[in-house]
Amino acid sequence: MIELTGWEPLGISVDWAAVEQELGVPLPADYKELYEAFGGGVFGDSVYFLGRDEGLGTFDFLRQWRADLSVDRDAGFGAVSAVAPYAIYTPGGKGLVEWGSTEWADEYFWLLDAERPGDHPILARSNDVGGWNRYDMSTSEFLYRVLAEADFRPFGIAQYDLGATFEPGSGGLSGDGPTEPSVP
Repeated sequence: MIELTGWEPLGISVDWAAVEQELGVPLPADYKELYEAFGGGVFGDSVYFLGRDEGLGTFDFLRQWRADLSVDRDAGFGAVSAVAPYAIYTPGGKGLVEWGSTEWADEYFWLLDAERPGDHPILARSNDVGGWNRYDMSTSEFLYRVLAEADFRPFGIAQYDLGATFEPGSGGLSGDGPTEPSVP
């Protein structure tokens, strides 16, 4: 990803142990490396990459997960999960945690399972195609294919010639940077 984007790694320090303690499962090692190099932000002007932007909340996957979990558990929204036939991950269980999305409302999740802590398949759904797609690959490989392979259907954005750029999250305070992904 660094070579693809020409990005200079930031070397962000994150207390991953605290994050993983809250979730009750380890996160993919390559995802943690990606976040430490890039931080949260936008790839190719359209792919939102969530990380651990604790202070501001922008592009913060834990904040997104907590919001998704709250909605998934709220009976006021009905008995069906927004990620049916799955559910949002609850510590000790099995479910989805969102780590990315696009401006076209495509969504990228890990399917986490407390009983299989080293397994991190990616489940993704496209707003215009519908249904879930499972990818047994690393977060880095998935993201690379989304950015670089036009035939990575339905998620490849290389066909739109947007470039493999990265724009770090602005914190959402000034209004000049990318906007925050969908956190209710």
